[in-house]
Amino acid sequence: MAESMADRFREQAEACGELGSPMYAELLGRAADDIEAGGAVAVVLAGHEHDPGPSALALRLAGSVHRLVLERRAGALAAFYPSVGGSWDLAGAWPAFESLLDESAQQVQEWLDRPPQTNEVGRSGALIGGLLRIGESTSLPVRLFEIGSSGGLNLRADRFWYRHRDGFQWGPSTSPVRFEDAWSGTRLSASPSLRLVERVGSDVSPVDVGTTQGRLVLTAYVWPDQQVRLERLRAAFEVARQQPAQVRRADAVSFVSDLELVPGATTVLWHSVMWQYMSPDDQREVSEQIGRLAATARDDMPFAHLFLEPTRRTPEAEIEFLVVLELWPGGGRRVLGTSAPHGLPTTWD
Repeated sequence: MAESMADRFREQAEACGELGSPMYAELLGRAADDIEAGGAVAVVLAGHEHDPGPSALALRLAGSVHRLVLERRAGALAAFYPSVGGSWDLAGAWPAFESLLDESAQQVQEWLDRPPQTNEVGRSGALIGGLLRIGESTSLPVRLFEIGSSGGLNLRADRFWYRHRDGFQWGPSTSPVRFEDAWSGTRLSASPSLRLVERVGSDVSPVDVGTTQGRLVLTAYVWPDQQVRLERLRAAFEVARQQPAQVRRADAVSFVSDLELVPGATTVLWHSVMWQYMSPDDQREVSEQIGRLAATARDDMPFAHLFLEPTRRTPEAEIEFLVVLELWPGGGRRVLGTSAPHGLPTTWD
C-alpha cells in the first residue's frame, strides 16, 4: 500500500522528536491527524498528496509557517514560537495554527514548492575534519567546491572553532561560531598548513546570506525550539559577512562537469545531506564526472571527494550518517567516521 501524506507527516514528526524538537514532533503529529480529517492542513496541501517522501513536505509546510512567524505575519501563533520569544504549548497553538492556514492559505502555499534549506553549519565539523585528514597526505593549498551549498555557510568551515572532547582545539579562537565537543573518537591532526585559496559552491536555488531575505530563508527552516541551532546560524551569518564565498546558480551535474584540476593545489568537492534530493540520473552523472576528475589527478594536483551523507558501510549494513573521503591519486575510499544528522558530534574512526 502506498504511503499516505499523513503517514509521511507522522514519520517526520517522529524524526523531529528523535532529533531534539518536541515542538515539531507534536505539531506535525497533530497536522497528520488534521490531514486525515480533511482539515485546514489538508486544504492548504491540496495538490501535494503524491509528493515523494524525500521532498520533505512536512518540513516545507513548517518552514513556510515559521517564516510568517519570523516576519510577524502569523498573528496569535507567534506567542507559541520560541524563536521569537514565545512558549510552545500544542493545546494553545493548534487553534492559532489552523486560523493562520485558513486566513493566509496563499501566503503559506508560496513556499511549499521550495526545498527546505537549513544550511546546517553543524555539519561543518564533519567536513572540516575530512579536510584535516587530507592535510595528513598533502600540504598543498585547497580549492574547495560544494554542491547543494544553499547559502554557502559551510564554505567558511575553516573560520569556525571546534573542540574535541579530549580537549584538542582547532580553528580561530575568536570565531563567533563555536562547537564545544564537536568531535570524539580518534584525535585529528592539527594541520596548521590548511589554507583555502578558493571557495565556490552551487545550488539550484542559492541563498544570498548578505540579504535580509536570504537570512530569513535559512532561519525559517531551523526548528523554532532549537535555540542553539538558531544562535549558531546567526553567528555563521557574521562569519559570512567577514569571509566572502561564491555560490553559483547551477545544478550539481553542470557544476561538477565544469570543474578542472589545477597544478599546485588540492581540489576538493564536498557535500552534505543533499544527495538524496537528486534524481538517480543526476547522481549517476555526478559520479561519472567525479570519476573523470579522479582520472586526471596527480601528486601535484590531487583530487578529493568528501561527503557527509546517510549511507551504508557495506551493502548489507544499516544506514548511518557517514563521513567518507575518496582521495586521488592512490588514496582510495575511506570511511572517516560517523555523525549525527545535524553534524554534532562527529565520532572519528
